[in-house]
Amino acid sequence: MTPEIKSSIVEEYRVHGGDTGSPEVQVAILTSRIQELTEHLKIHKKDHSSRRGLLKMVGRRASLLKYLVGKNRQRYKDVISRLGLRK
Repeated sequence: MTPEIKSSIVEEYRVHGGDTGSPEVQVAILTSRIQELTEHLKIHKKDHSSRRGLLKMVGRRASLLKYLVGKNRQRYKDVISRLGLRK
């Protein structure tokens, strides 16, 4: 992921002006990385180390979403609808 793409994701999903680490931003960045890695694994089917990294990212995203549900259900619903995630 290039710094330009990452900064555009931060700009789109931030909660306030100086925000770079809110759960919404973290989930959006992880979702972008998961999509990139999924495309990589479609081509390189035997790349098991990257598959393990993908599974770790998916688990981390799930943990962040679980945290967000407990903190503020409306913010959670907004994030999953904007990202197109199922739940």
